[in-house]
Amino acid sequence: MPSVSSRGRAGRRMKADINVVPYIDVMLVLLVIFMVTAPLITPGLIQLPSVGAASEVPVKPLEVQISEDGKLALRMREPGATPQDIARPELVAQVRSRITAETPVVIAADGKVPYETVVKVMDELRTNGITRLGLLVDQSSGAPQPAPAKKR
Repeated sequence: MPSVSSRGRAGRRMKADINVVPYIDVMLVLLVIFMVTAPLITPGLIQLPSVGAASEVPVKPLEVQISEDGKLALRMREPGATPQDIARPELVAQVRSRITAETPVVIAADGKVPYETVVKVMDELRTNGITRLGLLVDQSSGAPQPAPAKKR
């Protein structure tokens, strides 16, 4: 005959389940908080520049041209200026000898030049102290202008 203590133990088994009701309650409270506060947050407004709206540069920049085959040339962005071919190791020295503190440097690369080549030229100039850098784009391509960001 089984003892009384063994019957009591057999009648009370341990539950191995997790009670998820408190977690659901917490999630519902957080959901309500986010639903109430979301409309009160104002999103940041960003005015992106468009290529067609680029302003005229006050100082004539020095142009670093990268041809399709990767050859470099320099020229001042003035009427009648002709590009002069340079070797890659001479790039920084030639650019420094031709610019002042206010002179910007623009990189004009052929459309078929790999992006990596353009970035390497830009990085080489930037690491050697030439910080006024930009990329030259074709403003005469009749591409549609992106609409400015709307305020919410």
